[in-house]
Amino acid sequence: MLKEFKKFIMGGNVIEFAVAVIMAGAIGLVVKGFVSMVVMPFVSHFTGGISFKEWKIIMDEAVVDVAGKVTNPENAILYGEWIDTIINLLIIGLVMFMIVKIYNNMKKKEAEAPSEPPAPSNEEVLLAEIRDLLKK
Repeated sequence: MLKEFKKFIMGGNVIEFAVAVIMAGAIGLVVKGFVSMVVMPFVSHFTGGISFKEWKIIMDEAVVDVAGKVTNPENAILYGEWIDTIINLLIIGLVMFMIVKIYNNMKKKEAEAPSEPPAPSNEEVLLAEIRDLLKK
């Protein structure tokens, strides 16, 4: 069983999958940063300074004691952050689509490029010369 597991782990597909998962996580972080730090402030600028992260439906207000300490936190539906997450998903989907499209185009070009036939060996050249001489 240990040998089978070692064979499985050392297989190319598992390592490629692990690299893909790590890259997807990194792409996700980059896109999330892009959306929250670039796209959403841009959208906020054109919507009069409204931030999606502030959009929420408060179900229960926060309870604060006399000392200013929150004794019961606010209970709210954060639909603005959900919109932000949807935008993240769409951008990540677009980035992944572009990566797959570029990859497929590269594979197609490799498949279309005809490989040159190997040069004939010395023996084949000699046999062809003998054949040609016999024809004469």
